[in-house]
Amino acid sequence: MAEQEHRWPCESCGADLRFSPGDLSLKCDHCGHVQALPEAPPARQAALDELDLNRALQDDLPPADMEEVRITPCPSCGAQVEFHGAEHATECPFCATPVAIGTGTQRLIKPQAVLPFALTQRQGREAMVRWLGSLWFAPGGLVDYARKGRSLAGLYVPYWTYDAATRSRYSGARGVYYYETRTITVQVNGKNERRQEQVRKTRWHAASGWVSRRFDDVLVLASASLPRRYTDALAPWDLGALLPYSADYLAGFTSEGYTVSLADGQTIARDVMAGQIAQDIRHDIGGDEQRIDQIDTAYSAETFKHILLPIWMAAYKYNGKTYRFVVNGQTGKVQGERPYSAWKIAFAVLAAAIVIGGIAYLSQM
Repeated sequence: MAEQEHRWPCESCGADLRFSPGDLSLKCDHCGHVQALPEAPPARQAALDELDLNRALQDDLPPADMEEVRITPCPSCGAQVEFHGAEHATECPFCATPVAIGTGTQRLIKPQAVLPFALTQRQGREAMVRWLGSLWFAPGGLVDYARKGRSLAGLYVPYWTYDAATRSRYSGARGVYYYETRTITVQVNGKNERRQEQVRKTRWHAASGWVSRRFDDVLVLASASLPRRYTDALAPWDLGALLPYSADYLAGFTSEGYTVSLADGQTIARDVMAGQIAQDIRHDIGGDEQRIDQIDTAYSAETFKHILLPIWMAAYKYNGKTYRFVVNGQTGKVQGERPYSAWKIAFAVLAAAIVIGGIAYLSQM
């Protein structure tokens, strides 16, 4: 399948249009003209239907679910940057390295849905500066640099969502507390006294059974370029606002091709499911404590979607070190690498020492 070239020329001046977050339109940064999205997206329900996971893992999806895309690896961090429209050069949103589009293509699973940006770049920057300003010991210079620094990169990040019906057989034990009274000897004012105390013990009973659960839209980051601890912390996402995929939402933005395979994503999703299944089993066992010895889970009705979620991202080099920050483009939630100010920490330590010294002095008076 040949790659489709997308351009969004302004009807007024011919310059390239950019998707305008929040109002589902295209805007010209050159002349300010605003125009509606050129094509109505496909029917929502049909576009958001789940795909069969087993067929996809066997590389047996219909051609309509696949596409050829141009992917350019960042020469510094290896991120797979995907270009859209007339843009042929940019900075890597992950490490700020200049990236020029290449000529190679890859056959990938098409995105089925996209969550368009709801926050503008200005709103994303404001959220990031507020977050930085709320951090203890954050360098004030970095906060000022972020406030006045270069633009944030609007990035559509690839995700997998997984659905499955599970049925799990388990064996383990239920622990029930009971108490025994014992006599102990303690010293009171130099004399031995005998006292009684209650000692808690646990009586274990064998337990086994079945639990079932239907999982819907277990979200897995399909990029290896961002730490999962950052992107997972951007949740929750309102996936009910997903729209059928259209390249028009990507106008003026960058998107990354997935680098976490569907199979690897399934492994991560099953780990997430396993945690919930263990909670269900503990609830089913009951008692005061639970012990799980074995779990055997059968999976059925496994489906998936490939979706794109919006993230505003900044990579700032400050005092010789690069700091990365990500902002949920739907809610404004922020995560990033934690910067520290050495002088602020030293001042806090000195102030604490003065306070402690003062308290010690007063206690001796």
